[in-house]
Amino acid sequence: MASTDVYIDEATGQDADTAQGTEQAPYKTLQYAFFQEKPNARYLIRKTADEEKDAAPNAESSLPQGYKAAAKAALKKVTNALDQHKKKAAKQDELDRKKKLEDAEREKVFEAAKNIKITEDTTLPAPVKIRLDEQDPAKITLQSADSKGTRVRVVGRVHRERKQKDLIFLTLRDGYGLMQCVLSGSLAKTYDAITLTRETAMELLGEMKELPAGAHAPLNRELQVDFFRIIGKAVGGDDAITNRVAEKGDAQTLLDNRHLLLRGEKASAVLLVRDAIESAFHQTYREHRCRKVSPPALVQTQVEGGATLFKFDYYGEQAYLTQSSQLYLETCLPSLGDVYCIEKSFRAEKSLTRRHLSEYTHIEAELDFITFDDLLTHLEAVMCRVIDLVLADPTTARLITDLNPGFAAPARPFLRMRYADAIAWLVEHEIVNDEGAPHSFGDDIAEAAERRMTDIIGRPIFLTHFPTEIKAFYMQRAADDPRVTESVDCLMPGVGEIVGGSMRMWDYAELMDAYKREGIAPEPYYWYTDQRRYGSTPHGGYGLGLERFLAWLCGLHTVREACLYPRYMGRCKP
Repeated sequence: MASTDVYIDEATGQDADTAQGTEQAPYKTLQYAFFQEKPNARYLIRKTADEEKDAAPNAESSLPQGYKAAAKAALKKVTNALDQHKKKAAKQDELDRKKKLEDAEREKVFEAAKNIKITEDTTLPAPVKIRLDEQDPAKITLQSADSKGTRVRVVGRVHRERKQKDLIFLTLRDGYGLMQCVLSGSLAKTYDAITLTRETAMELLGEMKELPAGAHAPLNRELQVDFFRIIGKAVGGDDAITNRVAEKGDAQTLLDNRHLLLRGEKASAVLLVRDAIESAFHQTYREHRCRKVSPPALVQTQVEGGATLFKFDYYGEQAYLTQSSQLYLETCLPSLGDVYCIEKSFRAEKSLTRRHLSEYTHIEAELDFITFDDLLTHLEAVMCRVIDLVLADPTTARLITDLNPGFAAPARPFLRMRYADAIAWLVEHEIVNDEGAPHSFGDDIAEAAERRMTDIIGRPIFLTHFPTEIKAFYMQRAADDPRVTESVDCLMPGVGEIVGGSMRMWDYAELMDAYKREGIAPEPYYWYTDQRRYGSTPHGGYGLGLERFLAWLCGLHTVREACLYPRYMGRCKP
């Protein structure tokens, strides 16, 4: 039988349906041509122009100009490729066939399930509505060998689910706790049950039961469901929540989908601890007779330097988002006594470190008629009291242990170290500054060096008496060394600085000199300066970053995990 010539032109051919393998419409590659499986074919190839120059003269003068018969090695290679292609295609055909059968079988099951209708048995005791963490024996009894369990009604979302032949185990979540629920019998065969997806909102009724020996579930109990209703079904498939927020997914993708990530165990645990911490701060300040105030977020003065201000137009005037509420807190001292606030602060630092945010929660306090030593004692007492309060609550303590198994309440007293001594310590331990040189007096100790020192020492540090040149204009100079201020940073292992504070200048003339030294026009600060003209007193205060405090407590890698929706350079969504 005569052979058919199949033409391949690597320069002008096409591997497409429009190509026919003729001299007028050649293919582009030998593999594509071979995969067309033309019987008794002779494959003729014309190389590209550059390859043609280097090729040997055409021994078969009967062939069209530039074409050569395909080499045996090339034909063997494409023959093997075709064999592999056929095997893969056959395997895929078998998989498709099985999937088609499975889909058909599944569709039969679905159709049958749609015909199963469930109704609530009205002869059963009326259910008691409970939150998933409720376990008061006076309200709820568990079914045991000699007693019936309380029939309850619960609502929540499916946190986990596991399907067996005739049973479905699901863990329900309502923001207060978790509960294992069991669907059995016809309940487990309904369409809603067999298509149940994570995050579906449900209402379930049933009897509370003790767990069998050796079994484990939240609060060591489970709900034997006798009726359920779907409230809001969650999507599945490619859009299932487990695909949208994979456990070890890309960090930016997880932040884009933080509204879904918040439903996860770690993110929700952090927010629950945060709630407990804020409550503990409020209680602690009440115990210290500090009154809560709410200063403005829109301001026309700066506290920590103009480089970190977010500026905006305020009805034709220049204004800023506040960096700190400190100045306003100071104005409350004469009438309210010691005061505090828990408010947002904003810093326009172009920083992407794991401890910086552009918007953060600032816990600030100002104390009247105190000394610098009083300020340090107060700070230590407040932080330790807050830790004691959150650890005293079993639920919060368990969450902290789960998040940060090695956490232990800090021992008191905190180490007190002067800035000058810290510089000497860094030099002794050969920890260099940002320029790679040994630290010297006057350096603004960089974050990395500060954290390394804190981690080596391994305990909370009150780092005090910073040079005047690297601290804010309002900080009081030390009486025993005018080069430095009565200032403090509280450093915690693993995080670094979480608190910054100082005594405030309370002498009018000294404050006016500070304005001049820093090149600050005093006129916009008239309301602040007046505090030094109408019964001035020694006073001081501090600001504590709640996200940094939470990151230290929960062992978080970054403060971005410590807030609801983090805002930092380049991110202002969702």
